[in-house]
Amino acid sequence: MSMLPFDDREGQIWFDGELIPWRDAKVHVLTHGLHYASCVFEGERVYNGSVFKLTEHSERLAKSAEVLGFSLPYSVEEIDAATNLVVKAQGYTDAYVRPVAWRGSEMMGVSAQQNTIHVAIACWEWPSYFSPEARMAGIKLQTSKWARPAPNTAPTSSKAAGLYMICTMSKHAAENEGFHDALMLDYRGRVAEATGANFFMAVDGKLHTPTPDCFLDGITRRTVIDLAKRRGIEVIERAIMPDELKTAEEIFLTGTAAEVTPVGQIDDLKFTPGQMCKTLMTDYDTLVRGATAAAAAE
Repeated sequence: MSMLPFDDREGQIWFDGELIPWRDAKVHVLTHGLHYASCVFEGERVYNGSVFKLTEHSERLAKSAEVLGFSLPYSVEEIDAATNLVVKAQGYTDAYVRPVAWRGSEMMGVSAQQNTIHVAIACWEWPSYFSPEARMAGIKLQTSKWARPAPNTAPTSSKAAGLYMICTMSKHAAENEGFHDALMLDYRGRVAEATGANFFMAVDGKLHTPTPDCFLDGITRRTVIDLAKRRGIEVIERAIMPDELKTAEEIFLTGTAAEVTPVGQIDDLKFTPGQMCKTLMTDYDTLVRGATAAAAAE
């Protein structure tokens, strides 16, 4: 990933209805979204110049805003069109897109119902979330001390910025111990997800994944489940306890940024990326990039 600071780059960002120079896309320090996390966002990938499952992402952005109690000032169709405009303006064939919506700065306090809702969409080049070497060897996860909250204590069905505070804390702690990412349990002590990706494990030829009742049912997660079913692989959504990890033959993560990434270690447990993961990696690459690119990646 480029080390250029994100506030000092060339290009354009769609901001409240128009394309503006990248460096001019600024908000005030007393913005409600900064102080009280009244902010939602999406993460999208551009493959061969097109955003994968764009409308699903735009719909989720709107739904996340509704969960937090505000409505986007643009329709899903308008968000789709704005996203395509940004991607075209930036000119990237393969990239990452970040739509974000937040409460503005008219009122400063817990209650800010009169604040303007702002929306921005940025697009930049971003390679694989994990290096190719780490990805194929299987990334290392450390179980976090922070837990995914219960759905009656946080808006867990939304992609709300505030929910990612414990993700940053967990990932930083894991990285400081030599791991790539963190495995997060939920408030009941069950396996939930990584800090930005959903969790799958293969046992006896079947694919098991936690029931998404307190974390996002990811768009990539649903895509991979569909791909597995097309292969005749039985997919079981259920509660998974940490002590079951030792029974897994393969473990992998899925997400817009992570795509399909095998796991080689969780704490002291070691795993070897296997055929099920490799097959689904290839199938996913074929779906998003085309058969030629997927074949070249094998």
